[in-house]
Amino acid sequence: MTVRAAVAGASGYAGGELLRVLAGHPEVEVGALTGNSNAGQRFGALQPHLVPFADRVLEETSAEVLRGHDVVFLALPHGQSAAVAEQLGTVAHGPLVIDCGADFRLADAADWERYYGTPHAGTWPYGLPELPGARAALRGSKRVAVPGCFPTAVSLALVPAFAGGLADPEAPEAVIVAATGTSGAGKALKPHLLGSEVMGSMSPYGVGGVHRHTPEMIQNLSAAAGRRVSVSFTPTLAPMARGILATCSAKAAPGTAAEQLRAVYEKTYQDEPFVTVLPEGQWPSTASVVGSNSVHLQVAHDPDAARLLVVAAVDNLTKGTAGGAVQSMNLALGLDEGLGLSTIGVAP
Repeated sequence: MTVRAAVAGASGYAGGELLRVLAGHPEVEVGALTGNSNAGQRFGALQPHLVPFADRVLEETSAEVLRGHDVVFLALPHGQSAAVAEQLGTVAHGPLVIDCGADFRLADAADWERYYGTPHAGTWPYGLPELPGARAALRGSKRVAVPGCFPTAVSLALVPAFAGGLADPEAPEAVIVAATGTSGAGKALKPHLLGSEVMGSMSPYGVGGVHRHTPEMIQNLSAAAGRRVSVSFTPTLAPMARGILATCSAKAAPGTAAEQLRAVYEKTYQDEPFVTVLPEGQWPSTASVVGSNSVHLQVAHDPDAARLLVVAAVDNLTKGTAGGAVQSMNLALGLDEGLGLSTIGVAP
C-alpha cells in the first residue's frame, strides 16, 4: 500500500517535523508541499535539514494543489484549516484530512469562541489514540483533529488518575505547571523569542486560565472523570528549542496509596508502545524524548498534601504534533499504528 500525502504549511516547524517523520514511513510517498507566504521558494532554503525534499518548490495552499492526494496534513495557523478542509471534498469522496491546528479539537462551540474569537467549525475525531475509545473513533475516519502539545502531555499524565478514581471525585481539579521550548510558538519572528531574550531565562505566559489549550485539557480530563474537572494551567517558556515537561497534580481520593497509583499507571500503559512509565526513582527529562514519538511518565503520591503527582516529558513537535498525526493516520488507514514512528530519542 502506497499512500500519497501532501503537507500544507510545510515551511513551519510542525510542517517540517511532519516531513521528517513521513520521510521514514515505508508506505508514504510525499506529494505537494505548500506554504502561502513562502510559495515559489526552494524548500531547502527554508528547511535545510530535510535533504530529500531540498529541491522541491513550495506551492500555494489551495484545494487545486492539495486534491488528488490520499492524505492531506494541515499544519496551518489556528483558524485557517476549516476553510481549506471544506474545499477538499466531502468525507465520502475527499482525502483523509488531518488537522494539526486547533480548528476541530473542541466539542464545545462556546469554548472555541471564547478562546479563539471566531465561529466554531465543528469537531473531528480526536487524534490521541491512547485515550479511552480514541482508537475506535480513528479507525477508518476521514477526518482527524490532532491534539495540542500541552494537552497531549497533560491528558496522558492525568486521565488514568481521573478514570481510575484515584483523583478525589468530590474535588475534581488539576493543577499543571509545564515548561516548553520556543518551537511551540511557531516559526514567525517574535521579539520575546530571540535568543538573547530566552537564553539563561525562564518566564511564564498565558497565566490565569487564558491559554488556549486549557479548554482542551478540561474536555479530556472531564471525559475521563465523568464530571467537569477544573484546570489551573501555567505554561512557562524554557531556554530550549523543543520539548515539554509537565508537572501535573490533583487531589488524591481518600485512601489512595503510592503503590496503588503506580499499579494503575503501569496497567493502563503496559501495552502502549509510545507511553513509558519509568522505574521508580527515575524522573522524565525532555532530552530523553527529543525526536521520538514517546511520552515518559513518573508518578508520586504526596500524603502530607493529599495530592497525586504525575510528571510527563514529550517532544512538542513529534508526539505532541507530527508523530501523533502520523500515528492517527496509520490507524485511520488501517496500517500498523507504529509504522514510521520511533520511540528512540536523540541524545546528548
